[in-house]
Amino acid sequence: MTEQAARWRVLIVNGPNLNLLGRRETGIYGQRGLEWIESSCRERAAMLGAEVACFQSNHEGELVERIQQAMGQTDLIIINPAAYTHTSVAIRDALLAVGVPVIEVHISNIHKREPFRRHSYVSDIAEGVIAGLGVEGYLLALEGGIRRLDAAERQ
Repeated sequence: MTEQAARWRVLIVNGPNLNLLGRRETGIYGQRGLEWIESSCRERAAMLGAEVACFQSNHEGELVERIQQAMGQTDLIIINPAAYTHTSVAIRDALLAVGVPVIEVHISNIHKREPFRRHSYVSDIAEGVIAGLGVEGYLLALEGGIRRLDAAERQ
């Protein structure tokens, strides 16, 4: 597939401890780091006619501020809120305020883990949720999200 001019703007947001991917709990999260996710998503996005901005923070307020900054600047948000999945109403509210489609991603299957990880403040407002497919879940979210944007534009 050849590269196209960017038609869609995608923001990928990663929450706490994801900066340690490839180094922490590799039995759960795998060997690939956040840098691999970001570069792979940028490459795939270019082939799909999109551009990707990436942001990671260990601080809830910084995540909220970055999501808010996306208002009017992005067409799709892909988010792995990490531990904030289970605790942050603020991140949920910021996602709702921006008013663009959201896809939630989790590297591990949160439903096969501790009971507290099975609740998400994001899932019910997301267009889709991908969990348990490793870091490749980001690429699936990107492809699926862009397909949905393309389909909505055709309608």
